[in-house]
Amino acid sequence: MSQEALSNFLDQSTQSDGTSNGMSSRPPGAVALKDITSMIVDSMPDSCRGQRRFQYLAEQTDQLSPEKSTSLRTLAERFIRRTLELDASDMDLGGRACDGNVWYRVDGEKRREEEFGTYDPLETDILVFNLLNDKQTRQLLDKGATDFSYRLEVEESDRPRRFRATAYSDYDHAALNMRAISDEIFPLDTLGFHPKIQKGMMFRHVRDGLTLITGVTGSGKSTTLDAIIDANNEDYPGHIVVIADPIEYMHEPKESIVRHREVGKDVVSFKDGITQALRQDPDIVVIGEMRDPETIQAALEVTDSGHKVFSTLHTSSAMETIDRIVAEVPTDEQERVRHRLADVLRCVVSQKLLPKIGGGRQLAKEVLWVDASARAAIKNDNVGEVYQMMWQGGKQGQTTLEQDLYKLVRKRKIEPETAMDYANNKKRLRRLM
Repeated sequence: MSQEALSNFLDQSTQSDGTSNGMSSRPPGAVALKDITSMIVDSMPDSCRGQRRFQYLAEQTDQLSPEKSTSLRTLAERFIRRTLELDASDMDLGGRACDGNVWYRVDGEKRREEEFGTYDPLETDILVFNLLNDKQTRQLLDKGATDFSYRLEVEESDRPRRFRATAYSDYDHAALNMRAISDEIFPLDTLGFHPKIQKGMMFRHVRDGLTLITGVTGSGKSTTLDAIIDANNEDYPGHIVVIADPIEYMHEPKESIVRHREVGKDVVSFKDGITQALRQDPDIVVIGEMRDPETIQAALEVTDSGHKVFSTLHTSSAMETIDRIVAEVPTDEQERVRHRLADVLRCVVSQKLLPKIGGGRQLAKEVLWVDASARAAIKNDNVGEVYQMMWQGGKQGQTTLEQDLYKLVRKRKIEPETAMDYANNKKRLRRLM
């Protein structure tokens, strides 16, 4: 097919009732996807293979008429909306790994949604590219991945639902993950923190220091962080600056000014956002993730200047968190960073989400409050002592993950086998059990 013929096709609006071409099992809009894909693929030069094909599909998707683009977006939003209907945390599609299906994570487990039918990877390539703007498409092509936020209007709500999304290359095809961002904030006092720890998270009572919320992907870090932000927003007339990639929950100003700065949109990098925050008269600085040495150094600097800072890290325990931060910087700087971290670190919460008896998810957490003893242990590179300090620090609100798991078993929130599966120190948990 000539480029002129292809252009004429792309400028035509799609008319389909979703019942032809053997597509009756697919939702409305799937026929339009099939037709558009067929025409683009048929027009593709034989030389387009691998990354060339990937780029060609991106270019042709960018030329779709507004009507066709809207039709494909409507289909994608049907898949996204199903995340809310299933009360799922994530949606995945695209690439050969999905075997043509749309997948959802429900109660921690991935499952196919077979009522949507199956899709060729070339079809989902176009569906994914159609969701991206020019900058995001270029990042996907050049860097292999792009992160963005997505807003979905929900009829039964006056507030749109937001999703944290990443599109990425999966062996020359486009894959997509979308994580549903909760549209409600859990009150901080419902998350099970000891009153002393909860008090330490409030600016009114402790006005400086670094608090880290850690855990693997999907462990509820953002939920906990948003609860802390909201609690301070309701409690103190101050200024909160949130730097994230992407921005997830949008906090309405209550007692505080709450600014949201998205990396890539409002500021170039986390480091730049943190440095600029120093000149914006903040009381609290929230850093979405300490993901590289530059961000870590900037976070320590803004905390060292007397601000209260919250951030997240992908670690599974308080001890691993301390070691990870120190290990992220060059060897010749590690001693200085270790001492600096010991001086500014106030609290580490390492959490996991576990299968709950009766269905749903249960939060389990490890909590370290850095007192003089813990500070000395960190400075002396005796991080192994920190675990014993948490074990014996119950009166100060501290707890190891194993102690919290044992408590949840006794309360019949989780099964003993589940506790053992998720424990960091299985030997300690066996003694408790």
